[in-house]
Amino acid sequence: MEISGAGGLVSTHSICSNAAGIAGNLCAFVLFVSPIPTFRRIIRNKSTEQFSGLPYIYALLNCLICLWYGTPIVSPGIILVFTVNSVGAVFQLAYILIFIVYAERTKKLKMLGLLFGVFAAFVAVVSISICLFQPPNRQTFVGYLSVISLISMFASPLFIINLVIRTSSVEYMPFYLSLATFLMSLSFFAYGMFKQDPFISVPNGIGEVLGIIQLVLYWRYSRPNEEPTRPLLESNA
Repeated sequence: MEISGAGGLVSTHSICSNAAGIAGNLCAFVLFVSPIPTFRRIIRNKSTEQFSGLPYIYALLNCLICLWYGTPIVSPGIILVFTVNSVGAVFQLAYILIFIVYAERTKKLKMLGLLFGVFAAFVAVVSISICLFQPPNRQTFVGYLSVISLISMFASPLFIINLVIRTSSVEYMPFYLSLATFLMSLSFFAYGMFKQDPFISVPNGIGEVLGIIQLVLYWRYSRPNEEPTRPLLESNA
């Protein structure tokens, strides 16, 4: 009976862990597809206009590092971290390639250089972690890099939070993106807790707090007749 009870407890723990990871993957997918209207406009107008490709460069590097952290050779048992970042890397690479195709020559060369730099950095991380580190030190090394990468990505929500407070408007903070960010961070925070992996739970815990702040600001500054603008997504033509 005790063995059966222990087995049931392990099974419940595994189910909850997988459920949290799958929920995080689904919420992340919403964020991955959110730039599609922007790139539809770029393709339609055959120009990158005033758009910046840097956010997608940063996002690709973050996905690649976190993807590597989720591989069994680095961190066994967290395959859902690998899957979400694999999908994310494909989306970011597609966005970058579209940007390069339609960018003017100067931007094109800059983005190509940055793209090669990202892949060079990723190859360096993989090579160093395999050649110089053995488990569990390998997981620790890549884990710290993934945490640094994830925390650096918080610059964007911090900028949005500052913008909302300064303008007293949620015009540039769509509710569904804030909600998806919060739910993704909450899901992966839970996933990290179930896996007892601070390299997952800590950065996503920070992301969860930022997501809560965004939702509170949305409630505080949204007005009944105000609809969030789709900034730089749709052409007026």
